[in-house]
Amino acid sequence: MTDTLREGSLVGLGNPLLDISAVVPLDFLQKYAMKEDDAILAEERHMPIYRELIERFQAEFLAGGSVQNSLRIAQWIIGKPKVAVFFGCVGQDDYANILAEKACAAGLDVHYQVKCDTPTGTCAVLITGTHRSLCANLAAANKFTIDHLDIPRNQALIENGLYYYISGFFLTVTPPSIMRVAATAHARQRPFLMNLSAPFISQFYMAPLLAVMPYVDIIFGNEAEAKAFAEGQCWPADADLREIGKRLVALDKLNPKRPRIAILTQGCDPVLLVQHDSVQEFPVTRLAAHEIVDTNGAGDAFVGGFLSQFVQGKSLDVCIRCGNYAAGHIIKNPGCTYSGKPEFVE
Repeated sequence: MTDTLREGSLVGLGNPLLDISAVVPLDFLQKYAMKEDDAILAEERHMPIYRELIERFQAEFLAGGSVQNSLRIAQWIIGKPKVAVFFGCVGQDDYANILAEKACAAGLDVHYQVKCDTPTGTCAVLITGTHRSLCANLAAANKFTIDHLDIPRNQALIENGLYYYISGFFLTVTPPSIMRVAATAHARQRPFLMNLSAPFISQFYMAPLLAVMPYVDIIFGNEAEAKAFAEGQCWPADADLREIGKRLVALDKLNPKRPRIAILTQGCDPVLLVQHDSVQEFPVTRLAAHEIVDTNGAGDAFVGGFLSQFVQGKSLDVCIRCGNYAAGHIIKNPGCTYSGKPEFVE
């Protein structure tokens, strides 16, 4: 780790959620009209799912939310507390206390906005074999407002950041907050990173996604998310992931001196690093079936591993290799959890 890595270098905004995780049969997914590897927002018909998970299955509680997960993993690998600052909204309840306690124990510096009239958000994590499906009830996480960033202490933390990471999921909550942070990053010539997050973001939130895209220096996504974006843009139906990546990096950008980079994952197939003049592949170490415990959080972990090196000024190939390391480690553990000390070798 570089000696110059300081507190507050990495700023993240996202939806803090308490994960309620359990192994369930396929018919449980069907009962709630869900598919394997879904990532959806809860509708009224899904509301009983959380209580049923607790009452019928051996559910575990984990501090979750995509960005918070990624920052926890980054902190684990960095090994120095409070490098990462996290903003999100919670309720005034025991779940919020659990989230804050676990986040701080992981080394995060959390600055939650608190809403007294709404419970802390939850996410059902339904594990079926090596697949996981997510059903998020954002609740308080959906109540984040830009005025939380106007509080002088929080404003100073935003302006003090050197790197910024926000998930596409946050587009469902507060596009103005995303644009505020993106504009700060642009004005200060600091990297702004974002994640496509889930196919439904491109399907239903394309307008705010396109509004922030000119600010995005690095865009993350998996195969399904990239294809959903391509469909939303009416790009050729036969475009493969490489072509989609090239089109992503070619979208309009406010700072042409820092060409956009796309990093696209595809499960156990190679990660693609797409730049304006090249596409590189980075192999993923395949795990034996018995080593795979839970794929929940693998994507978040990849980003966390990447960020842990990126904020230290490492090369993109080192960042991606660390992302692959982190994802491989998380898959061997239940939920987006880690064990022991990181063993990434640059």
